[in-house]
Amino acid sequence: MPDQSSSPSPRRYPRRPRVSKVPREVVLGLDLIERRASYVGGALALILAAIISPHLFKNTWVTDTAKPSARNTCASGYHLVNKVCSYTHLTHPSDWIIQFLEIFILGVGLFIFAKIKKRAGVAVLSLLLGLALGVVGLPFLFLGGWLVIRALRLQKYGDATFVGSSKAAREAADQRRAEKRSGVPRARKSDISTPSTVPAPPAPSKRYTPKQRPRRR
Repeated sequence: MPDQSSSPSPRRYPRRPRVSKVPREVVLGLDLIERRASYVGGALALILAAIISPHLFKNTWVTDTAKPSARNTCASGYHLVNKVCSYTHLTHPSDWIIQFLEIFILGVGLFIFAKIKKRAGVAVLSLLLGLALGVVGLPFLFLGGWLVIRALRLQKYGDATFVGSSKAAREAADQRRAEKRSGVPRARKSDISTPSTVPAPPAPSKRYTPKQRPRRR
């Protein structure tokens, strides 16, 4: 029975690194439209922080709502009002300080990264803010995802717009189909003939090699 452990493993060729269509500074930077969108996101975050700020100076009443169960009942502490479970409770300023600081700091960070044209900073802060705010943070999730998608388009097609990247993708697909129709095989490394090199004999050692006699003519 042949030893399976001694069977040669299939040869694996390393993948070629993807070459960006535009310089790295363009991919990691922000254009005029992206900077304006980042400023809008930062302003929206500061507006939310301003809305929360009154809760930091006094105790305030807050009403939480929830959907009733299948039997049209509410959880303990909730009251059914207009087919919606509501719960009104008093909150202390300490209950709002963490959320206020989170929104305020991330909003200021959006302004700073938009000012210095850092795509990664704006995208990360937008996604963090969107995840922290839940439904209210959907605009920030959209902003972060939009910046990431545009960066991928720039790197792959050289155009961040939907129309430009789609046109570049169609042109690349047409070029691949044309190469397949032409039937020109691609050159492989194994097909390239390399000149055979004959190893040179070792140099004679002066210590162990005896002297050769001169040949007679």
